[in-house]
Amino acid sequence: MCKPWIVLACLALSPVSWAQEPPRQPRPQTATEALLQVQASNRQGSRIPQVQTDKERDQAMQRWLDSYKYAIPDFYRWTKVNSSNN
Repeated sequence: MCKPWIVLACLALSPVSWAQEPPRQPRPQTATEALLQVQASNRQGSRIPQVQTDKERDQAMQRWLDSYKYAIPDFYRWTKVNSSNN
């Protein structure tokens, strides 16, 4: 007695299981993603290699070395933190 209802339910629900989801559309690409892809693929890179003169290289190195001369402000210094709730 229960079997005809089960068979009928299976037959009634089978077209629903055959239904397919519509294909998902790729989400639109953001400007940032597009720029990162151009940068990674090197599609718009210069064909002329950029060179530095010895003087420019020395100046860049000196600027980098001079950046270490400044003292670290107290605002950025670490202080010991006590984790107890006392």
